[in-house]
Amino acid sequence: MSGTTLCPYCHSRFSINETQLDAHEGMVRCGYCQKTFDARLKFVSDQPSPQMELPILELLADLPPPNLPVLQPMTLAEKVSIVEDETEEKAEKVTWHWTLGSVMLMMALLSQITYMFRADIAARVPIAKPALTYACWLMDCEVGLPQHSDLVSIVSSNLQADPKQKGWITLKLLLRNRATFAQSYPNLELTLSDGKDKPQARRILRPEDYLPKSANKVAGIRANKELGVQLLLDTGKLKPMGYRLALFYPEQ
Repeated sequence: MSGTTLCPYCHSRFSINETQLDAHEGMVRCGYCQKTFDARLKFVSDQPSPQMELPILELLADLPPPNLPVLQPMTLAEKVSIVEDETEEKAEKVTWHWTLGSVMLMMALLSQITYMFRADIAARVPIAKPALTYACWLMDCEVGLPQHSDLVSIVSSNLQADPKQKGWITLKLLLRNRATFAQSYPNLELTLSDGKDKPQARRILRPEDYLPKSANKVAGIRANKELGVQLLLDTGKLKPMGYRLALFYPEQ
């Protein structure tokens, strides 16, 4: 075992080995202030330490008494080796911390993406739906159906006055899901206008408003399928001459 020791009087540091420590029970003489001290009390092994950067002084060769061990100064190669060891250890710690941090950030990003697109993932990769459903159960959310309004369209629509009931109109329309997977039923926005195309009334029709009671709302519109809708609406004293119809999803 080798290392360095510190003179308690002048605070000079010297190289020392195990043989010198064992001789005379560790008693040595400082070559700088010439005082005798126990080298074991301030002994530091060859482990990386900021103390190693302090200047190493030589001990005088003609130390009285003659039988005391002579401490040899550290060589330049030894100093460089210590600095390299410290640098490598610090680099390893920094690399390990950066790697761990990067992995944790990547996992957090993937979790966020999975949460945001859980409905699409479940629709496109059905085998993943049970795992997503369980994860949502833990996080108090749900795995619904995708909602891509650009893949759902109103193929046709018609609005007519009901001949049997004054002030009532019948709205008929045909929805089509062009996606290769089932989608949620969209909301419908119906705007009634007068002869000058000025809006008279507007109403949002949710799936529960236009779907039959027997329809399975959770199942949504099946892939590449059409859905016919027919509604009877009370217009009161309004006499609409035109209408506009649009579909959308609440999140959009």
